Amino acid sequence: MNFDVVIVGAGPSGLTTAIRLAQLAQQNERELTICILEKGSEVGAHILSGAVLEPRSLNELIPDWQEKGAPLNTPVKSDEFRYLTTNGSYRLPTPPQMHNEGNYIISLGNFCRWLAEQAEELGVEIFPGFAAAEVLYDDGAVRGVATGDMGIGKDGEATENFEPGVELIGRQTIFAEGCRGSLSGDLMKTFGLRDGVEPQTYGIGIKELWEVKSEVHDEGSTLHTIGWPLKSDTYGGSFLYHIADNQVAVGFVVGLDYANPHLSPFEEFQRFKNHPKIRPIFAGGKRISYGARALSEGGFQSIPKLTFPGGLMVGDTAGFLNVPKIKGTHTAMKSAMVAAETIFELLPVEYDEENPGPALEATAYPEQLKKTWLWQELHKVRNIRPGFQKGLWLGLTNAALESYVFRGKAPWTMGHHKDNEQIGNKKDFPQIDYPKPDNEVTFDRLSSVFLSNTYHEENQPAHLRLRDVSVPIKINLAEYDAPEQRYCPAGVYEIIETDGQPELQINAQNCLHCKTCDIKDPGENIHWTVPEGGGGPSYPNM
Repeated sequence: MNFDVVIVGAGPSGLTTAIRLAQLAQQNERELTICILEKGSEVGAHILSGAVLEPRSLNELIPDWQEKGAPLNTPVKSDEFRYLTTNGSYRLPTPPQMHNEGNYIISLGNFCRWLAEQAEELGVEIFPGFAAAEVLYDDGAVRGVATGDMGIGKDGEATENFEPGVELIGRQTIFAEGCRGSLSGDLMKTFGLRDGVEPQTYGIGIKELWEVKSEVHDEGSTLHTIGWPLKSDTYGGSFLYHIADNQVAVGFVVGLDYANPHLSPFEEFQRFKNHPKIRPIFAGGKRISYGARALSEGGFQSIPKLTFPGGLMVGDTAGFLNVPKIKGTHTAMKSAMVAAETIFELLPVEYDEENPGPALEATAYPEQLKKTWLWQELHKVRNIRPGFQKGLWLGLTNAALESYVFRGKAPWTMGHHKDNEQIGNKKDFPQIDYPKPDNEVTFDRLSSVFLSNTYHEENQPAHLRLRDVSVPIKINLAEYDAPEQRYCPAGVYEIIETDGQPELQINAQNCLHCKTCDIKDPGENIHWTVPEGGGGPSYPNM
């Protein structure tokens, strides 16, 4: 199947790329064929974020979004930032980057569903339920992608949009896979896109959606916390966002550069909900949904080379998250708009499929990005996240200096380290005694995964693959007490005994597609590949 532009991923950046391209084609009376491949069973099924949206990019993309019914229904009315101790808390000044005046608490999944409607009205073709499984090359250039096997629908039934293994050929292929995209990782190695830049560093974000009692609900309020239950040497914190209908989105983020192999981000999240400041919000409430996703925290200095012959990267695939602001949707959308505008100028009006000529590379894209507010915004906060490598207190001190004294103009740029290399030997760190779940406010992993509506066909090949099958026992268990049992928020990895010998069991059917295992495994022995399209979580309102 031939298109002018093939886009991999129907998240905010992929959909924005398509919308902006279609707008430009319409304004210039040109015809462009644009398609988006989405591995989720529907648009939004795999989308998870806090999320507070800064509407700056949306205002640029669709100025009349209110008239078009964009699901931005809960304006932020108050911000609160607290440091938690074991039994108490202290209110801290809200950092300037975290002020949310004019922003909206949203479901990012529902926002993407709305964006998809806008794209389809402009003639964009969206194919949910099909995973882009392979990059196609021709003479050293990207010419498109190939799907895996046939996708599955919402009820587990095979869909009939495509035959298995379809090749989608584009004059430009845009990779908008989100954090730690599997095809994007292959592209970075093939074209050396990470050469000369700092390693990407990541966090794992775990989220629940609750319906709470009306007397504790405060629509439009936001709360962020740092401190307990994490020790000061571990980066992380929480968010609580009160949305409409007595619902509260609560989440916990842990930087994946933590050292203690006994730490479990999932259990830290459950423990957090037991804090005296937090538990009363959820006591007597009902947990509606659960999910998890890795996020790119490297920022400005970890942005890779963005283009290559035949395509480019947008959004969190490239790492445009503003960590101190705790927002990345507006930056992802802005990168996509700039990419679309660059591509539109690049594509010739007349095109001969029989003689397409050499592959096109949008080399002007990064140069155009550098002229925008996005580049300035990320540069200004570039030193805040790496400042926490030496612990919470030095990190806060550095953040204050960067925000109030240097104002982003410090004459240096700090570096990052690879997350998986920071994990320590099990003998050097204390065990952590996590309390058992009470099934009222705190829960176990398997009951949580149930709420994510995760589904994978039982007879498909496992999409979680070991590069060396001996490593989990000989190295990970022996040296690190098998940390994959704890860093995975879905209980995918389990050490069992077979004939009296330990063995790693991979419960791939539980996978939330968060990508944490692909990032944090000490020897990078776990390779996350796309399952058959449509598999994975199906988030209704996350």
